[in-house]
Amino acid sequence: MGFTIEDMLLVSRQKYKMELVAGKAGWSNSISWMLLLEDFTILKALSGKELAVTTGLGFDSEEKMLRLIGELTEHNAAGLVINTGYYIRKVPDRVIAFCDEADFPLLTVPWEVLIVDMVKDLSIRIFLQGQTDEQIQAALIQAIEMPQAREEYAKALLPFFDTDGVFQVFLITSEGLDTMDTVERRRIAYRIQLYLSNITHNGHFFYYDGSFVLVMNAVKEEDARSIIENFALRAKNRMIERPLYIGAGSRVTDISSLSRSYRRAKAAARMAKDENRAIVYFDLCGVSQIFYSVEDMELLSHFSEELLGPLLRHDQEHGSQYVETLEAYLNLDGSIKAVSEALFTHRNTILYRVKNIKKLLGCELESAQERLPYQIAFYIHHMDLPQG
Repeated sequence: MGFTIEDMLLVSRQKYKMELVAGKAGWSNSISWMLLLEDFTILKALSGKELAVTTGLGFDSEEKMLRLIGELTEHNAAGLVINTGYYIRKVPDRVIAFCDEADFPLLTVPWEVLIVDMVKDLSIRIFLQGQTDEQIQAALIQAIEMPQAREEYAKALLPFFDTDGVFQVFLITSEGLDTMDTVERRRIAYRIQLYLSNITHNGHFFYYDGSFVLVMNAVKEEDARSIIENFALRAKNRMIERPLYIGAGSRVTDISSLSRSYRRAKAAARMAKDENRAIVYFDLCGVSQIFYSVEDMELLSHFSEELLGPLLRHDQEHGSQYVETLEAYLNLDGSIKAVSEALFTHRNTILYRVKNIKKLLGCELESAQERLPYQIAFYIHHMDLPQG
């Protein structure tokens, strides 16, 4: 998850007397880079996850500080470090309250600390962690694509993960991720990472094959659920313009099983998108697990079309309601009375439709064995299968 606020505090509490004074819920924010700022001009160039550092020269009033932090949060910055003791002797209570409410980390270092040396030191650490993250990502992708090569990717991941422990994959997707340019997608990734709290080096986040992937390792089931559900709530409240859909894969043991959790997370994410649900847990999906795990979408589409095609074409050509009637007939166990009531249609009309439906299908639909394929076909029919 990159070099985080937590990592920085571990390094800087003693060395630079750094303190986290507000926004403690953002302790897991990862930092892309550090920059010194003393006015508002440079804020326009922020791309996300930067950690801002200031002496307070240009922000020496409560109003200016509130404006600064407001703009930093809008640009998805990772946090702010204030060099206190000269221009800003004490952080105002309103500023602290604002940061706490926004989950925006606000840190202080005393005036005697040489800011340039601190920024140089921490920037090098951020860069090195970035290189490590790239290596971790490559190894995790190999685990997904080539699970049989365990010895190779497990060796690369061993310093960072409990490779024999429990893993769980979460896929986070949205409309058009695979078609947008890299810069726009990176901005979205930065926002997502800022909303993921309480997870640092027991997880890893990256973009792969059209979705953002979050891998959790050695996280208790209830904690994992809390992390992802709190994330979904933050994203819903703060990314109103871009709904996210999350698929939770199965919890698996050993890194060699990561690919299975990934495939199931992918199926669950497809289901979440189809059903417009924020989160879908694969293990709670019942029979849907089977259909959404099929990679050959053309096979599913063909199966449904072959069975329901005669009725679909008849409805289209004649304005009839045979598809709707058959689905109700199957769902209501062949009860003409129940179908009539459900569709607000006269019993004789339903009898007439059912008689014609059986003729078109060449099937009497009498036994459970005869009805089952059509029930499956309807399930597939309601899936949002890609066209072409």
